[in-house]
Amino acid sequence: MFFAILLLLVGSVHYWFWARLVRDVQLPPGWQRGLGVVVALLGLSIPATFFLSRALDPGSARPLLLVLYAWLGIVFWLIVLLSGAELVRVAAWIWEHSQDSLSPAFAAERRTLIARALGGAVVLLTSGFTLVGAREALGRVQVKRVEIPLKRLPKSLDGFSIVQLSDVHVGPTIGREFIEEIVATCNSLNADVIAITGDLVDGPVTKLRHAVAPLGELKARHGAFFVTGNHEYYSGAAAWCQHLSELGLRVLRNEHVTLRDDAGVALDLAGVDDLQGGRVPGHGADLSAALKDRNTDHPVVLLAHQPRQVTEAAALGVDLQLSGHTHGGQLWPWQFIVRLQQPVVAGLAWIRDTAVYVSSGTGYWGPPLRLGAPAEVTQIVLRHA
Repeated sequence: MFFAILLLLVGSVHYWFWARLVRDVQLPPGWQRGLGVVVALLGLSIPATFFLSRALDPGSARPLLLVLYAWLGIVFWLIVLLSGAELVRVAAWIWEHSQDSLSPAFAAERRTLIARALGGAVVLLTSGFTLVGAREALGRVQVKRVEIPLKRLPKSLDGFSIVQLSDVHVGPTIGREFIEEIVATCNSLNADVIAITGDLVDGPVTKLRHAVAPLGELKARHGAFFVTGNHEYYSGAAAWCQHLSELGLRVLRNEHVTLRDDAGVALDLAGVDDLQGGRVPGHGADLSAALKDRNTDHPVVLLAHQPRQVTEAAALGVDLQLSGHTHGGQLWPWQFIVRLQQPVVAGLAWIRDTAVYVSSGTGYWGPPLRLGAPAEVTQIVLRHA
């Protein structure tokens, strides 16, 4: 039943694409038939994408999967832009029916011209979005430096640095080469702490063990830390927590550690499970447990995958929360939808006396495309306020 509904929905959307971009612009009959076959095959590629991403080896199938997943992003932009074009068509239809003297022949010709203009605009904009989006997603990830003042940070810890990775999504289209590049970038920053704030993987340990192996080479003064994201709970969170621990990462599951400088001045680093963790026995976000028995004179930095966890963090006196999850929207204008669920989509914000920084993500999810939300390795520098 689910598969039938999916095919019906995908088929309807792709028929709409063909009707507006091929039929309504009155291409020759041969072109209409040929492009109809192409659009039908593109529609069938969507369910095939999800099947192949699980059935094929990610390393050898990556070029094919990059193309298939890219079509998902293109579909999103086509839906957005064609929806806007429909509003223009409706406005033109209303105007046309308000003109008593307009001849039927002229009205028909005018509708064809509007269809061609709108279809051409949609195709050009979608092509431009795709080219720019591919460059942003597949280009070299940039280091974004962010200085955050904290009232309770001791003067001796001024300049304490945390390199944040988030939403890498190692899986069908992101592999070992990308992780090697990211690890080299992180190590070059000489951080006090490296923090991975969830959604590291999209797949089981058995399939992605080789791809994530370079994470064992991460180097920071106090070590590398990890908290789960929602995608870990789709990929075998318990196995991933165990495997990342074996690689040398400290997995924080509703707990905190105290980090001290050479003079013994302390900062607490806490981490919680993702909100989706409740689907796995023994998992689930518990901030009270993460902060239990700590010295409240220490400033505390919280690693929590979803920004909306900051509401509770602010109530419990957390100084700074580092999150991801949103990808900064990834594909414009999706960030406006994300904002309906999360209090912050990207960047630095304040909830009462608690700072929250939301990374736009280091990798991408699904389509290898980004628009208006560049990928980042974030260098957080704490400042004594």
